[in-house]
Amino acid sequence: MSPLTLLLLQGGFLVLMWFFVFGVVYSLRADLFGVKVRKLPEPMASAPAAPAPVAPPDAVTTQVKRPAAPAPAPAGGLATTDTVSRIVITSGPKVGLELPLGTEPLTIGRSSESGLVVRDDYTSSHHARLVLWGNQWMLQDLDSTNGTTHDGVRVASPVQVKVGAPIKVGATTFELRK
Repeated sequence: MSPLTLLLLQGGFLVLMWFFVFGVVYSLRADLFGVKVRKLPEPMASAPAAPAPVAPPDAVTTQVKRPAAPAPAPAGGLATTDTVSRIVITSGPKVGLELPLGTEPLTIGRSSESGLVVRDDYTSSHHARLVLWGNQWMLQDLDSTNGTTHDGVRVASPVQVKVGAPIKVGATTFELRK
C-alpha cells in the first residue's frame, strides 16, 4: 500500500472519529439540559358579552328564578379549569399518585426539574407539558424520542385534553380528573 493511500485512510478515520465524538457530546448535552421548547401562542381575549335585555319595570313575570346548579362535567368532555382539579396516574411505576393542578404549566419527564418526575427508560428528560391556555388544558409534546399519546393518538402539536382520557408518557399512563 502506498504511503499516500495510508495517509488518506488515517485522515478519513480521524475525521470519522471526531464526528462520532461531537455526536456523543451533542446527545449528552441535549439529554442533560433539554431542548428548546416552543411556546404556545397567547390566548385571544374573549369579546365582551352582549348586555342582557332589561324588562320594563311594569312588566309582570310569572316565572320563579332559582339559582342555577353547576352542571356536572360530561365524561370525555374537554378539560377546563372548572372540570379538572387533579392528575391521577393510572398505570406505571407511580400508579395511584394524585397531583393537584394549579394554573402553572406542569412539565413531565425524567429531569428532577419536572413537576411530575417519571423515571423509566422510555421517558425523555423533558417529555411533555400540560399548559393552561385560556380556560382550557392543553397537552404539548416536547419533541420527546418516544412521543406522547392522548386518548390513543400521538400528539404532534398542542391538543386540548379531554377529562378522563388516558395520556401516555413512556410507560406511565395518567388522566385528568375532577
